[in-house]
Amino acid sequence: MKAVVKSRANIVPDACPCGWSQRIVTKDDGASVSFHVVTIKTDSEVHYHKKMTEIYYILKGNGSIYLDGEITPISEGSTIIIPPGVRHRAIGELELINVVSPPFDPSDEYFDGE
Repeated sequence: MKAVVKSRANIVPDACPCGWSQRIVTKDDGASVSFHVVTIKTDSEVHYHKKMTEIYYILKGNGSIYLDGEITPISEGSTIIIPPGVRHRAIGELELINVVSPPFDPSDEYFDGE
């Protein structure tokens, strides 16, 4: 793998179940994880992954995290580890870093009822 330098300013946000994600480091970069900055929408959707582990680090805002039916308050500086299979959603006006291992794969995003 060669070194890569990217700027968030050059990354167009993609819609996601949580809101908007700037997928800065992706599997195409050859890293063992992906790195996103996510802006949470207030009506984010409960979803889960079968393979991916996500680590959220809250950059801005206050809110809650829904994890398998439990809601826990979160704020700037909170870190949340979400293993595969855990149904989750962030609640509130938040901006967070999302580190995903293995790198994010949209085919590993599931919703109840699918």
